[in-house]
Amino acid sequence: MIRRCFQVAVRLGRHRVLPGVPQVLPRLNPNSAFGSSTDSLVSRFCLKKTDLKDYALPNASWCPDMLNLYQEFLEKTKTDGWIKLPSFKSNRDHIQGLKLPSGLAVASDKSDWRIFTRCIQVEGQGYEYVIFFHPSKKKSICLFQPGPYLEGAPGFAHGGSLAAMMDETFSKTAYLAGEGLFTVSLNIRFKNLIPVGSLAVLKVDVEKIEDQKLYMSCIAQSRDQQTVYAKCSGVFLQLQLEEESSQ
Repeated sequence: MIRRCFQVAVRLGRHRVLPGVPQVLPRLNPNSAFGSSTDSLVSRFCLKKTDLKDYALPNASWCPDMLNLYQEFLEKTKTDGWIKLPSFKSNRDHIQGLKLPSGLAVASDKSDWRIFTRCIQVEGQGYEYVIFFHPSKKKSICLFQPGPYLEGAPGFAHGGSLAAMMDETFSKTAYLAGEGLFTVSLNIRFKNLIPVGSLAVLKVDVEKIEDQKLYMSCIAQSRDQQTVYAKCSGVFLQLQLEEESSQ
């Protein structure tokens, strides 16, 4: 599947529009994207009743800045239209009843799937994060606290961990804002190092949707906005998920 996705990205880089291979890359119905379907996408993504563990909840490892800003945005969910996104261990849990388009689905007998940013199970050691999404503004805020297992230079988070966190925030935003499924490109400029155990605030905006792709921007900075850690632009491919067969 990873190889197939990269092949898709290469083809997109060479053509303004998607190649005519509908069995692999079905065209998206424009009436269902980036507008009327946002509420239904959010409703399906944010399960009301579930026994699944939500990893985007405060725990003892969260630093004071992360806890305080989490509470601020939690209040905004009551008054300003923001939605706190749950974070389960696998994207499969978020899209129950749906599957990747024909030609991209992969059969496997494995059961313990984990999204990369939730692969470290010990609280505080890896990726601690929570994403808030604003449906009408098509933007997201991610509160990210890197743990010691993400260290690069001594005492600082590896640049790759921030890149992965930007990609993850992009992906959730792209899906909810317009059924964006796959990363086509990321362009990152690193500015400063993030101390391990501190808070980085990622702000993501959808800039435009065009030719079945979503174009987004992200800035990662300190809570007081005095230190910019990185700036990034990303492009995501739009594809509709398919209903799983009941048989």
